[in-house]
Order: sequence, then C-alpha cells, then structure tokens
Amino acid sequence: MKDKVRDDYERPVISLRISVTNRCNVNCIYCHHDGMLDSSSEMTPDEIYEICRIAKKLGVEKIRLSGGEPLVRGDIVEIVEKVNSLDFKDISITTNGIFLEKYAQDLVDAGLDRVNVSLDTLNPDTYKRIVGKSLLEKVKSGIIKSCEVGMYPVKVNMVVMNNINNDEIMDMFEFTKEHGVILQLIEIIESESCDDNDFNLKYHYKLDEFEKYLAEIADEIKVREFMQDRKKYFIDGGEIEVVHPVDNTNFCKNCTRLRITPEGKIKPCLLRNDNLVDLLGYIRDAASDEDLIDIFLKGIHNREPYYKEDN
Repeated sequence: MKDKVRDDYERPVISLRISVTNRCNVNCIYCHHDGMLDSSSEMTPDEIYEICRIAKKLGVEKIRLSGGEPLVRGDIVEIVEKVNSLDFKDISITTNGIFLEKYAQDLVDAGLDRVNVSLDTLNPDTYKRIVGKSLLEKVKSGIIKSCEVGMYPVKVNMVVMNNINNDEIMDMFEFTKEHGVILQLIEIIESESCDDNDFNLKYHYKLDEFEKYLAEIADEIKVREFMQDRKKYFIDGGEIEVVHPVDNTNFCKNCTRLRITPEGKIKPCLLRNDNLVDLLGYIRDAASDEDLIDIFLKGIHNREPYYKEDN
C-alpha cells in the first residue's frame, strides 16, 4: 500500500506513537502510573518491529517511542535499531532524560533522529518537588549530550504549573537557547483519562497571556498547520513553541497520530480508553499480514474527533 490510509473523517495516519513500557524511574506529581506492567509482560523488540512493519505498509512515516520511561528498558537500543531497519522518515523518543547521557550515542548509532526531554525546572529544589528525586544535573547533561551526538531537533517539554514553575519560563528559554534546543511549553489539560483533575485545577496556568507577550517580542512567528496550528516563536536565536490543551476542535480535526499502548493495543484517540483494539495478541498468534492489516484498519476506523465542530 503506497497511499496513506485515512480514517472516516479523511484524516491521514502519518505518525505512530508506541508506549514501549509504562514503568518509570521517577514519580512526577502530575503523572499517573495506571496498570503498571512488569517487564516480562511488555512487548519484545521483535513484536514492536512487527507492529511498525505493518504500520509502514499502511503509509505511516514517523515513529515515536514513549512510556512510561522508554530508557528503563535495557533493550531500547535494539528496539530503535529494529525500527530503523524499516526506513521510516523519522524516529523519535520522549524521555525524562535521566538515562539519556548514557544512551545518547548508542541511540543515534541505532538510528534515532531526535528526542523530546521532559524538564519542568532548572531549580534543584523545585525539580525534586516535581519528580521526587535529585537528578536535575543528569537530565541537563543528557540534553547537552544529545545535541553533541547529532540528534536534531532536541526539544525540552516544560509543563507549566501555577505557583510551582510559571515564573521560570524565561530562565528555561535561556538554557534551551544556549544549547540550540527548542522549548515546548505545555499547558495542563483536563480529560476523562485523568483521574486527578483537582491537581489540574489547582496548578493550571493559562498560557494565553504569556503567548501574547511572546508575540510582542518574537522576531518571527510560524504556524504548524498539521500540529493543531501550534505557533512557534523565534526570539533572539531561540525557539519557543506553545502547546495548549487539546480540548478543542482544531486539535481533533488535524490529528494524524495513532497510538499503541504498552499492552500492544491500538489506541485510536488520546482522550478515550473505551475503543482500544487488541493487536499484540494476534501477532503472538502468528496472524497473517492480511489479518494484521485488517486489525490496524479497524483501529484507524475507530478514530473520530473527540471534539467535533458542532459540539
């Protein structure tokens, strides 16, 4: 199949995000560790390869590996190497960065193109409050190492929280600018997938006013049309991108991503858990390519905008 498969709303599926584990080595205050799997229950590198191989047949161009924390897997380099053998346009990882300095060179050698690192503060005390451990310097070293070994772009994902780190945005921008890293500011979201909306209400920091400030000082502004019209602000040689909550029709109508859960199920929508489609069970039962394609297509056709224009 050469053409990209589209869902029933004419949205192409360009990107596949695979959660290779839901284990993690930290306990961030805004994260929820639901249904933890032990490592023996996780997808193997060969099974992840099979999922990606079928996805490639359906026109998927980009693979993102996430978790949990993907770098807690001792075979993460092997996973990247196997995925890379399928010649995707782009392979990336989202990580908390703690093991990034250790793995950066091996990941690039295996075929990783770029990385997103979760880092919400440069203050050691605030970092420990958010993450639960004093590992800030390891994360900073991992970011710098990623740049040195040629990952591009390297992005820092900063979740902005009221009365915790909302006054640190420009400090983080100076750090990212210094190292040629893109800063992504992330506004906390409420969704039915989140069981702690009290936290979100308490710490929600609306980025609208700050984005107006960015517009005033920016040398250039670009709009990412296929990323929910997200704006990128270029300021004094640095770059900031603002990620607003996805509870809007613009996010849904431009969504081109499909997800795979750590259990090997297709997750058609970020904001829903009631329409998952099992895939891994069929791979373990040695299903044919035709059957696996049909299962993938079922997942794709389960996609519908969570927020529709007439809502």
